[in-house]
Amino acid sequence: MALERSEVEKIAHLARLGLNEADIPRTTETLNNILGLIDLMQAVDTTGIEPLAHPLEATQRLRQDQVTEQNQRDAYQAIAPAVQDGLYLVPKVIE
Repeated sequence: MALERSEVEKIAHLARLGLNEADIPRTTETLNNILGLIDLMQAVDTTGIEPLAHPLEATQRLRQDQVTEQNQRDAYQAIAPAVQDGLYLVPKVIE
């Protein structure tokens, strides 16, 4: 399936994209390349291959949830200009 210039212009209009006249041929070629790749992928024989519910379902290893760093909040807030109750105070910028 190849797109024509008029179809690309219609798609650009529907997507609210402002394409210049110089961009339309390049965009048409790019979209046609993408559609060609999709056609190649659909032509692959996948008979006998079970779909996965999640690509990492069978191979993902879980690690123990453990703390590996110390809490350094007090050290970080010691150099802050203004801190109150463990929170950074910043000047109000919006009225």
